[in-house]
Amino acid sequence: MNKESVLERLKSSGIIPVMRNMKPEKIVNIVDALLKGGLSTVEITIEQEGGLEAIREAKSHFGEKVCIGAGTVMSSEDVQLAIDAGADFIVTPIVSKTAIALANQKDCFIACGALTPTEIHEAYISGADLVKVFPADSMGVNYFKNLQGPLKHIPLMPTGGINIENLVDYVKNKAICVGVGSAIYQYDTDEEITNVAKEFVAAYRSAK
Repeated sequence: MNKESVLERLKSSGIIPVMRNMKPEKIVNIVDALLKGGLSTVEITIEQEGGLEAIREAKSHFGEKVCIGAGTVMSSEDVQLAIDAGADFIVTPIVSKTAIALANQKDCFIACGALTPTEIHEAYISGADLVKVFPADSMGVNYFKNLQGPLKHIPLMPTGGINIENLVDYVKNKAICVGVGSAIYQYDTDEEITNVAKEFVAAYRSAK
Protein backbone atom coordinates (compact mmCIF):
# COMPACT_ATOMS: atom_id res chain seq x y z
CA MET A 1 0.00 0.00 0.00
CA ASN A 2 1.62 3.28 -1.08
CA LYS A 3 1.96 6.34 1.14
CA GLU A 4 -0.89 8.25 -0.49
CA SER A 5 -3.25 5.33 0.01
CA VAL A 6 -2.28 4.97 3.66
CA LEU A 7 -2.85 8.67 4.34
CA GLU A 8 -6.29 8.49 2.73
CA ARG A 9 -7.16 5.42 4.81
CA LEU A 10 -6.05 7.18 8.00
CA LYS A 11 -8.16 10.22 7.15
CA SER A 12 -11.21 8.24 6.10
CA SER A 13 -11.08 5.93 9.13
CA GLY A 14 -10.46 8.82 11.50
CA ILE A 15 -10.22 6.50 14.50
CA ILE A 16 -7.10 4.32 14.68
CA PRO A 17 -7.30 1.58 17.33
CA VAL A 18 -3.90 1.13 19.00
CA MET A 19 -3.82 -2.53 19.95
CA ARG A 20 -1.33 -3.76 22.56
CA ASN A 21 -0.53 -7.28 23.73
CA MET A 22 -2.35 -8.83 20.80
CA LYS A 23 -2.30 -12.60 20.52
CA PRO A 24 -2.00 -13.94 16.96
CA GLU A 25 -4.81 -16.42 17.64
CA LYS A 26 -7.20 -13.63 18.68
CA ILE A 27 -6.28 -10.82 16.30
CA VAL A 28 -8.52 -11.81 13.38
CA ASN A 29 -11.70 -11.85 15.47
CA ILE A 30 -10.92 -8.49 17.08
CA VAL A 31 -10.02 -6.77 13.82
CA ASP A 32 -13.09 -8.26 12.16
CA ALA A 33 -15.27 -6.85 14.95
CA LEU A 34 -13.69 -3.42 14.48
CA LEU A 35 -14.20 -3.67 10.73
CA LYS A 36 -17.90 -4.43 11.23
CA GLY A 37 -18.03 -1.30 13.38
CA GLY A 38 -16.71 0.82 10.52
CA LEU A 39 -12.96 0.87 11.25
CA SER A 40 -10.65 -0.39 8.53
CA THR A 41 -7.31 0.90 9.86
CA VAL A 42 -5.57 -0.42 12.98
CA GLU A 43 -2.20 -0.22 14.71
CA ILE A 44 -0.77 -3.36 16.30
CA THR A 45 2.18 -2.71 18.60
CA ILE A 46 5.25 -4.92 18.32
CA GLU A 47 7.05 -4.45 21.64
CA GLN A 48 5.48 -7.58 23.09
CA GLU A 49 5.94 -11.20 22.09
CA GLY A 50 3.52 -12.08 19.32
CA GLY A 51 3.07 -8.55 17.99
CA LEU A 52 4.78 -9.15 14.66
CA GLU A 53 3.02 -12.48 14.24
CA ALA A 54 -0.31 -10.78 14.94
CA ILE A 55 0.41 -8.30 12.13
CA ARG A 56 1.34 -11.16 9.81
CA GLU A 57 -1.82 -13.06 10.72
CA ALA A 58 -4.11 -10.05 10.28
CA LYS A 59 -2.55 -9.00 6.98
CA SER A 60 -2.75 -12.53 5.62
CA HIS A 61 -6.43 -12.75 6.52
CA PHE A 62 -7.68 -9.28 5.54
CA GLY A 63 -5.27 -8.19 2.81
CA GLU A 64 -6.04 -4.70 1.47
CA LYS A 65 -9.40 -4.71 3.25
CA VAL A 66 -7.67 -3.51 6.42
CA CYS A 67 -4.77 -1.07 6.59
CA ILE A 68 -2.45 -2.37 9.31
CA GLY A 69 0.23 -0.38 11.10
CA ALA A 70 3.07 -1.55 13.30
CA GLY A 71 3.29 0.45 16.54
CA THR A 72 5.99 1.03 19.16
CA VAL A 73 8.65 0.88 16.46
CA MET A 74 11.87 2.16 18.02
CA SER A 75 14.60 1.63 15.42
CA SER A 76 15.43 0.90 11.81
CA GLU A 77 15.67 -2.78 12.75
CA ASP A 78 12.08 -2.66 13.99
CA VAL A 79 11.02 -0.97 10.75
CA GLN A 80 12.46 -3.80 8.70
CA LEU A 81 10.84 -6.45 10.88
CA ALA A 82 7.48 -4.69 10.61
CA ILE A 83 7.69 -4.38 6.82
CA ASP A 84 8.69 -8.03 6.56
CA ALA A 85 5.61 -8.92 8.63
CA GLY A 86 3.39 -7.08 6.15
CA ALA A 87 2.73 -3.78 7.92
CA ASP A 88 1.29 -1.04 5.70
CA PHE A 89 2.61 1.77 7.88
CA ILE A 90 4.93 2.41 10.82
CA VAL A 91 4.23 4.26 14.09
CA THR A 92 6.93 5.28 16.56
CA PRO A 93 6.54 6.73 20.07
CA ILE A 94 9.73 8.79 19.63
CA VAL A 95 11.63 10.81 17.05
CA SER A 96 13.80 8.05 15.62
CA LYS A 97 15.66 9.44 12.62
CA THR A 98 17.02 6.02 11.71
CA ALA A 99 13.49 4.61 11.63
CA ILE A 100 12.28 7.53 9.52
CA ALA A 101 15.18 7.15 7.11
CA LEU A 102 14.61 3.44 6.50
CA ALA A 103 10.84 3.83 6.19
CA ASN A 104 11.38 6.51 3.55
CA GLN A 105 13.95 4.35 1.79
CA LYS A 106 11.38 1.54 1.66
CA ASP A 107 8.61 3.97 0.63
CA CYS A 108 6.65 3.00 3.75
CA PHE A 109 4.39 5.54 5.47
CA ILE A 110 5.66 6.52 8.91
CA ALA A 111 3.93 8.37 11.75
CA CYS A 112 6.56 9.56 14.20
CA GLY A 113 5.83 10.23 17.87
CA ALA A 114 6.66 13.64 19.35
CA LEU A 115 5.30 16.03 21.98
CA THR A 116 6.97 19.44 21.99
CA PRO A 117 6.87 21.90 19.07
CA THR A 118 10.59 21.35 18.50
CA GLU A 119 10.21 17.56 18.43
CA ILE A 120 7.20 17.78 16.11
CA HIS A 121 9.07 20.06 13.71
CA GLU A 122 12.18 17.87 13.86
CA ALA A 123 10.19 14.73 13.10
CA TYR A 124 8.48 16.33 10.13
CA ILE A 125 11.56 17.86 8.51
CA SER A 126 13.36 14.53 9.03
CA GLY A 127 10.80 12.87 6.77
CA ALA A 128 7.86 11.73 8.91
CA ASP A 129 4.65 11.61 6.88
CA LEU A 130 2.54 12.31 9.96
CA VAL A 131 3.41 13.26 13.52
CA LYS A 132 1.78 11.45 16.42
CA VAL A 133 1.33 13.87 19.32
CA PHE A 134 2.01 11.57 22.26
CA PRO A 135 1.04 11.36 25.06
CA ALA A 136 -1.77 13.74 24.13
CA ASP A 137 -3.64 13.51 27.43
CA SER A 138 -0.62 14.75 29.39
CA MET A 139 -1.03 18.16 27.76
CA GLY A 140 -4.72 18.24 26.80
CA VAL A 141 -6.84 19.61 23.99
CA ASN A 142 -5.84 23.26 24.53
CA TYR A 143 -2.20 22.34 24.02
CA PHE A 144 -3.07 20.52 20.82
CA LYS A 145 -5.10 23.55 19.67
CA ASN A 146 -2.16 25.86 20.36
CA LEU A 147 0.16 23.68 18.28
CA GLN A 148 -1.97 24.43 15.24
CA GLY A 149 -0.84 28.06 15.21
CA PRO A 150 2.80 27.64 14.20
CA LEU A 151 2.56 24.00 13.07
CA LYS A 152 -0.69 23.88 11.08
CA HIS A 153 1.23 22.71 7.99
CA ILE A 154 2.14 19.46 9.78
CA PRO A 155 -0.47 16.65 9.84
CA LEU A 156 -1.00 15.64 13.48
CA MET A 157 -2.51 12.56 15.12
CA PRO A 158 -3.12 12.87 18.87
CA THR A 159 -2.71 9.58 20.73
CA GLY A 160 -2.85 8.69 24.42
CA GLY A 161 -5.92 9.19 26.59
CA ILE A 162 -8.25 9.75 23.63
CA ASN A 163 -11.80 8.66 24.43
CA ILE A 164 -15.30 9.14 23.09
CA GLU A 165 -15.78 12.23 25.29
CA ASN A 166 -12.72 14.23 24.13
CA LEU A 167 -12.08 13.03 20.58
CA VAL A 168 -14.56 15.55 19.13
CA ASP A 169 -12.48 18.44 20.49
CA TYR A 170 -9.30 17.05 18.94
CA VAL A 171 -10.98 16.53 15.57
CA LYS A 172 -12.48 20.02 15.63
CA ASN A 173 -8.95 21.31 16.24
CA LYS A 174 -7.69 19.81 12.98
CA ALA A 175 -6.46 16.35 14.02
CA ILE A 176 -5.97 14.31 10.84
CA CYS A 177 -7.06 11.25 12.82
CA VAL A 178 -6.83 10.06 16.43
CA GLY A 179 -5.22 7.02 18.01
CA VAL A 180 -7.44 5.24 20.55
CA GLY A 181 -6.24 2.54 22.93
CA SER A 182 -8.03 -0.19 24.86
CA ALA A 183 -11.19 1.90 25.27
CA ILE A 184 -12.22 0.76 21.82
CA TYR A 185 -11.38 -2.94 21.75
CA GLN A 186 -10.92 -4.38 25.26
CA TYR A 187 -14.33 -5.99 25.72
CA ASP A 188 -15.54 -9.51 26.38
CA THR A 189 -17.43 -10.08 23.14
CA ASP A 190 -16.94 -9.24 19.48
CA GLU A 191 -20.41 -7.69 19.46
CA GLU A 192 -19.41 -5.23 22.19
CA ILE A 193 -16.30 -4.25 20.24
CA THR A 194 -18.38 -3.64 17.12
CA ASN A 195 -20.92 -1.53 19.00
CA VAL A 196 -18.24 0.60 20.67
CA ALA A 197 -16.48 1.06 17.33
CA LYS A 198 -19.74 2.33 15.85
CA GLU A 199 -20.08 4.83 18.70
CA PHE A 200 -16.56 6.14 18.09
CA VAL A 201 -17.20 6.41 14.34
CA ALA A 202 -20.43 8.34 14.97
CA ALA A 203 -18.65 10.73 17.35
CA TYR A 204 -15.85 11.29 14.84
CA ARG A 205 -18.26 12.01 12.00
CA SER A 206 -20.22 14.44 14.15
CA ALA A 207 -17.07 16.51 14.55
CA LYS A 208 -16.20 16.71 10.86
